[in-house]
Amino acid sequence: MKIAIISDIHANFPALRSFHEDWDELWVIGDLVNYGPNPCEVVDWVRTHAHCVVRGNHDHAIGFSVDPRCSPPYRAMAAETGAFTDNVLSADAKRYLERLPLTIERRLGEHTFYLCHATPSDPLFGYLDKDASRWDSEVASTGAKIVVTGHTHVPLIRGVGDQTLINHGSIGQPKTGTPDACYAIWEDGRLELRPYVYPVAETESHIRMMPISDPVKADLIRTLETGGLSAKEAV
Repeated sequence: MKIAIISDIHANFPALRSFHEDWDELWVIGDLVNYGPNPCEVVDWVRTHAHCVVRGNHDHAIGFSVDPRCSPPYRAMAAETGAFTDNVLSADAKRYLERLPLTIERRLGEHTFYLCHATPSDPLFGYLDKDASRWDSEVASTGAKIVVTGHTHVPLIRGVGDQTLINHGSIGQPKTGTPDACYAIWEDGRLELRPYVYPVAETESHIRMMPISDPVKADLIRTLETGGLSAKEAV
């Protein structure tokens, strides 16, 4: 069994379109929308291809018309692109985001998985750095062998006793200090992080055409080019 795991696409369709992988199942760990220029295309693609999808804070914000609770450097970007997303997405697409589950538990043979966007105790908004000691109790609370999270856009694979925590990074807005997208593969008990290059300039050209302010356009483009305003900023 081969599972491809992606998340934090953030309406970056050129990055998603450049994701070339074969799989038996595709899991999407939230944040399909906001920040990027192509929310309609991304939602349609995920609805067509994914086997498991959990709701991220930006999906929640669009589905329920609420604040995604971003950290200060990202609030203006989230507010302006959120208004754009709300305007261009169909009512059906918004209902899809609203109805996504907060968590999913899966069993594949002897392997148990717990999927959530942020943290098990706060699946939408919880934020922990990759080295935070609290991950130990968060992972233990699930009882799953493998806990899959997103949200920080920072990839990691970390052992917690006999359990494993994985964050596969971000497809659409990496925060690793490089513009490369990242995802994970689980295959027959083995986990692997896989970065890849996508046409950042194409996404940037689409951002320049968005009906948002020039300062926000500049911040969005800088974030893509540099791999994040800060790898430790919450999303």
